[in-house]
Amino acid sequence: MPGIDECLLEAMRLPGARGASVVDWTSGLALGTVGDSPNGDHEATAAEAAELARLAAEHKAFAPEEGADWSGGQPPVEDLIISNRDSYHVLRFVRTTFDSSVFLHLWLGRSEGNLALARIRLGEMAERLVVG
Repeated sequence: MPGIDECLLEAMRLPGARGASVVDWTSGLALGTVGDSPNGDHEATAAEAAELARLAAEHKAFAPEEGADWSGGQPPVEDLIISNRDSYHVLRFVRTTFDSSVFLHLWLGRSEGNLALARIRLGEMAERLVVG
């Protein structure tokens, strides 16, 4: 099972990948980063992305119909996709053995990237990621 560094390097092999990070959404801290950051500051980007992740994970409006419980460390939201004119930001929540508060953040160029492929691969990476 890969750790954070291996996971981030795998994310950067996706077509159109500009940057990636693993973020703790409770603290807003980047646990690992690779590539570029949209604003040139990985820590600021992590903190801003954590605010969005926290909002989606904690509000029942975004939970599946069967409820918003965190059974088995599973967040009620799988991922968030934010798009702008030239890029996508994909935030994929990671299931952990403890209270999960970790997500993968991929910054993907819109013209070179494949959003569907990125979602599938991030989901696979999230399942294999070992956060210790």
